[in-house]
Amino acid sequence: MAQTSNNAAAGVDNTFRRKFDREEYLERARERERQEAEGKTKSKSKGPPVQRKPLKHRDYEVDLESRLGKTQVVTPIAPLSQQAGYYCSVCECVVKDSANYLDHINGKKHQRALGMSMRVERASLQQVQERFEVLKKRRVPGSFSEQDLDERILKQQQEEEERKRQRRERKKEKKKERAVEEEPEIDPDVAAMMGFGGFGSSKK
Repeated sequence: MAQTSNNAAAGVDNTFRRKFDREEYLERARERERQEAEGKTKSKSKGPPVQRKPLKHRDYEVDLESRLGKTQVVTPIAPLSQQAGYYCSVCECVVKDSANYLDHINGKKHQRALGMSMRVERASLQQVQERFEVLKKRRVPGSFSEQDLDERILKQQQEEEERKRQRRERKKEKKKERAVEEEPEIDPDVAAMMGFGGFGSSKK
């Protein structure tokens, strides 16, 4: 209380508030609203909407295995197409694994870049019947039986066994090579002086 009475006595006006011109700010608000409304109508009336083609099935096989098991030197300055992963030439991007690559090429961004929408064209009855006819012609009558299935399974098992056998042989060869490399070379005179013929096993 003492402080305020002193200020009042000294003639200091501490009740000052900034006064705003309401009409001016109302006019500014109206102007801003008008500009926003004009901007919206302009953006809407840019042109007719883009008509995209419906989705079509791929007429090529997706290559996921050509670079499988291959070693590649990757540098940070290499172009995108030579970097590690799967390169999409349409979207100019690199995807790190095959699952994400499939998701990408089936996704909205990639299909839009190809000029297609995500909608599928509704097939007519005639198109379905024609498709059935094509598939019937492609299939040779009596081309598949249970016996064929048994033969396929047997052949697959034999191939698997052959691969395992080759793998075992390669492992044995590598062990032999390592054993030969690791065997120390000893001077025979030094070995005779020390009283032994060698470090090898005496078993025969």
